Amino acid sequence: MPHQAEPFNVFAPAKINLFLHVGDKRADGFHALESLVMFARAGDTLIIEPSDGLSLALEGNFAKGLASEDDNLVLRAARALGEHAGVPACAHLVLVKNLPVASGIGGGSADAAAALRGLSRLWDLELAADVLHDIAASLGSDVPVCLRSQPCWMEGRGEIVTPVADMPELPVVLVNPGVAVPTGKVFASLHERHGTGLQKLAGWKSAGDLIGWLGRTANDLEAPARAIAPEISDALVALAAEEGCHLARMSGSGATCFGLFTDNRAADAAEAKLKARHPNWWVVATTLG
Repeated sequence: MPHQAEPFNVFAPAKINLFLHVGDKRADGFHALESLVMFARAGDTLIIEPSDGLSLALEGNFAKGLASEDDNLVLRAARALGEHAGVPACAHLVLVKNLPVASGIGGGSADAAAALRGLSRLWDLELAADVLHDIAASLGSDVPVCLRSQPCWMEGRGEIVTPVADMPELPVVLVNPGVAVPTGKVFASLHERHGTGLQKLAGWKSAGDLIGWLGRTANDLEAPARAIAPEISDALVALAAEEGCHLARMSGSGATCFGLFTDNRAADAAEAKLKARHPNWWVVATTLG
C-alpha cells in the first residue's frame, strides 16, 4: 500500500524563457541552446491519489487539447519513474489543464515534472537528485528545468541546468493568441541566431536591472515563429503598447508571449485591457519568481 494515502495536489508552473539563444545543430539532431528561465505563479495542477492501476483524467479549460493523446507525457513520466525505481506504476492522476497546449511555456514538461515529484512522494521513493534529473531528461528537453521549477540557466539541449539564486520577482502578463506553432517548423525556418557562450551572471538586484540586461538578449525563435503565425506579432505589439510594459517577448518556440512590468498594478491593468480588447486570447497577469 502506498505510504501517501490521501489525494494531494502538485503545482506545475508555467516556464518562461526570458531569452533563448540558439547555437549550432548537434550530432544528435538537437540544437545547442542557452536560456534564462523563470517560473510563473500560473500553471496546471496535477491531483494524485492511490490506485491499483495507472490512469489519467483531464480537466480544465485546455483539457480538450490533450484529449487526442494516447500516451500523455504525464503517463510516460509515471511509467519511467516506476521502471527506474522498480515499483508498480500505480496511481490515479487528474490533470487540471489551465495552460494552453503546445504554447512555448513548458506546459507538458511541467506536468511531467510534477508527476515525477508527486509520484516520488506517493510511492515513498528516495531517489537521488541526479537519477530524477536523468529520468526527466529522457522525457524531454524542458523537463529537467521544470523538475526544479526555480530560476535557472538552461544549456545543452536543455538538460544542463544551473540554478540562479536571489532573482527579483517580476510582474508579468502572459498572452497566447490561440494559434499553434509546431516547434519543428520553427527551428526549420531559423536563419539568424545569437549562438551560445553568453556570460552568465549570478543574479540581479532589482526587476529593473534584470529587464535592462534582458534588453541585450533575444529569443532567436521569435522571428521564424512570427513569420509562421502573424498573430504572435499582434500579441507582441499589443503587450508593448500597454503602460508600464518594459519588455515584450515570445517564450520558447511560441506562441505564448509575455510582457515584463515592474509594478503589479500596471500588470493587472494591462491584463484587464487586453482581455477586453481581445476576448479570444488567453491573458493572465501573474508573477515570475
